Formats: sequence, structure tokens, C-alpha cells
Amino acid sequence: MSLNAHATSPLEKTGKVIRTIIADDERLAREKLRNLLASETDVKLVAECSNGKQAISAIRLHRADLLLLDIQMPDMDGFEVLNELSAEEMPAVIFTSAYDQYAIRAFEVRALDYLLKPFDHERLHHAIERARRELGKSQDREITHRILDLLSQVKSEIKSGPSPEGRLVIRAKGRVVFLTLGEIDWIEASANYVRLNVGKESHLFRETIGRISERLNPDHFVRIHRSTIVNLRKIKELIPVNSGEYIVVLENGKELSCSRGYRAALEGMIEKRS
Repeated sequence: MSLNAHATSPLEKTGKVIRTIIADDERLAREKLRNLLASETDVKLVAECSNGKQAISAIRLHRADLLLLDIQMPDMDGFEVLNELSAEEMPAVIFTSAYDQYAIRAFEVRALDYLLKPFDHERLHHAIERARRELGKSQDREITHRILDLLSQVKSEIKSGPSPEGRLVIRAKGRVVFLTLGEIDWIEASANYVRLNVGKESHLFRETIGRISERLNPDHFVRIHRSTIVNLRKIKELIPVNSGEYIVVLENGKELSCSRGYRAALEGMIEKRS
């Protein structure tokens, strides 16, 4: 088994590099794939394997994202390789084969693509593009689950402990409202005011969203947009959408947009508590 020796790149640390393994018993086939992959700048070849047992070991060692897998190999075929892997170990799979009779079976095991030898760079590039999309979706799903687990933990901690929040005094429409910060569902900017949304009511408060955020407990409130702050205890669901954004669904059914620029704040909270 031949391994690339270069150091881990900064991109790989952010999860944007696709750690890739080639498994093919033909040396020339491995060499061709290696050369074709060289132009895919986010693909890092971490291992080349000449048989199925090497492929299984390499997948477990490198926690590969993508496997380019030949079907007919001497010790065990490509399908037997996949049968040895658990769901947690399973990378995205692109089959490479000189035989077309295995195509239906390949898609039954949820392979992303089936490249029939000989194939050119354009055909491989389309397969890699599909892998990028699928791996991106998987990463979004993983992050979403981790965020929701965190939210559940936060809600439990807050429910069992004393309220750490202060109060606001709001004068409006001839009355004075004493509002506990922890009661707020979400806050939206409104010129030189902020609108505090609490259940079915909302209150205008003369303050900028930047200044109000300084009064909130950062473990319980998070800014999800330049004009929106949300109470973590009120989040029911996160729905990934295009371009790395989320739809944040509150317990009362309200849907708010979490922009890509503020998504890091949610992920930062996960890292803080990991």
C-alpha cells in the first residue's frame, strides 16, 4: 500500500479536502486515476491499494471520504470490501470497472457512480462533482445533528438551574412591562430600535441590536443574522438549505434565516462544548 507523505493542509483541517483512496489491482489503472485526480484541487489521495484487504485497512486508518473501487480484485471483490465496513466507516463510493454487468448491483449498494473503463477526465470529473455534493450534504446533516444535541443540552442545563438573565423595563402604550430576558423568543433589528418577540407579543425597545446582544448571556442567545438574535431554548429544528445557510424553526413555528456568515457562531458553540 502506497501512501502520500505530504503534510495535512489547512484545507483538510476545515473538512474541505476530500480524503480519497484508490483500490485497483492493476498498477496502470491506479496510475491513470492518480494522474486524472491531480487536477481536482480539493482531492487528497491518501492511499493506493492493490487488493481488498489493503483497501479495508486504509479506509479505517485514514477515515476516507471517497473510495474509487475496482470490482474484480484477486483476494476479494469490491462488493465484499463494502460488506466488511460498518455504516460509520463507509466512504462515498465510485466504482471503476471494465465490466458493465455489475452496474445494477453497484447502485443497489448506493454507489455514487459507476465508471466503465476506459473513461476520460471529463467523466471522472462529473463523478467527483457528484461526490462533492453528497459529501457536502452529509457534512450539513452531521453539523445539524450536533447543533440540535447541543440545544437539547442547553435547554436541560437552563431548566435545572437558576435563571441567569436580567430584566428590561419597557414603557409602551401607557404601561410599563418588566421583561425577563430569558423569556424572549427572538430579537430583530428595527432602525434604532429592536423588536423583542415574546410569545404572541412583541415590544419595541430603544437599543441597537449590537448593544442588546452585549446584555444577553452568550451561552443562551446566538446571533444568526446581522438583524436577528435567537434564544437557543426556543429553537425546535434546523433545516439546511443552499449555500451553507439554515432555516431556524422556533417552537412557536416561526421560521428565521441563519445566514452563512453567522453559521460559524452555532458551530463555534459546538466546539466550545465538545
